[in-house]
Amino acid sequence: MARDDQAGDTRDRTGRSPIRTCRATVVRSAEVTPRMLRLTLGGEELRTFEGGRQADERVKLFFPPRGERIPVLPEFGPEGLIYPAGATPPHARNYTVRRFDPAGLQLDIDFVIHGHGRAVEWAREARPGDVLGIAGPAVGTLPPADADQLLIAGDETALPAVASILERLTPGTRAHVFVEVADRFEEQPLSAAPGTDVRIRWLHRDTSTDPDDDQLADAVCEFPWPDGTVHAWVAGEALTVRTIRRYLRNERGLNRDTLHAAGYWRRGKTVEEWLNEPQDADA
Repeated sequence: MARDDQAGDTRDRTGRSPIRTCRATVVRSAEVTPRMLRLTLGGEELRTFEGGRQADERVKLFFPPRGERIPVLPEFGPEGLIYPAGATPPHARNYTVRRFDPAGLQLDIDFVIHGHGRAVEWAREARPGDVLGIAGPAVGTLPPADADQLLIAGDETALPAVASILERLTPGTRAHVFVEVADRFEEQPLSAAPGTDVRIRWLHRDTSTDPDDDQLADAVCEFPWPDGTVHAWVAGEALTVRTIRRYLRNERGLNRDTLHAAGYWRRGKTVEEWLNEPQDADA
């Protein structure tokens, strides 16, 4: 799923060695919901891919320029990405690893299919044998073992990460999950690890009479706060994430150790427009 938190980051979160790059080919395309498409990528170059071990891992995907079949992969220099002289830099976007099978060398990436843009158009038209470039994975999220309760909130762009988090919960964990999608047809099965207590609330935008309603933020702010240590994970539309983040910090006292919040996109703007805006601490 497209995610532009730290969109220019090509190293892992520890700042260590540059993330590896490889190319992979489309094996199949499958509809998860009417607005979500899953591409399964494969190929021998994935033998060096080290993903699938944590929740919320991200990769940077490189899409071939229009009229070309294979993207040029960059090298990593002290100033960032370096492409060969004369090469057309490919379109690049961050996505969440939905699943990686190291034995079968297959990587699943989910795409929300709406609007326009190179990544969406490429995914919509992708056929077996088409080639993508991959850099990563970057370090993901480990569900905290010391949390009495988890609060998870996101929209459809966050669903691949949400699903991967729930699958890796430790036994005894309680989680409260809020997910906003377009309508009931966009709900998808979410499986939690055995021995956990997970409660999921789906929010549908098509049931709102006010287009400016922020159902996700309202649901989180109205949620009866549980006892004990609470960790929160929030991702999705940037303004909604900002509202929830401020509430959790100011009203519930969560801090950097207990709150992860990331804006993946911005309502009313293309990804490029949003990334070129000044970003404040609560963006």
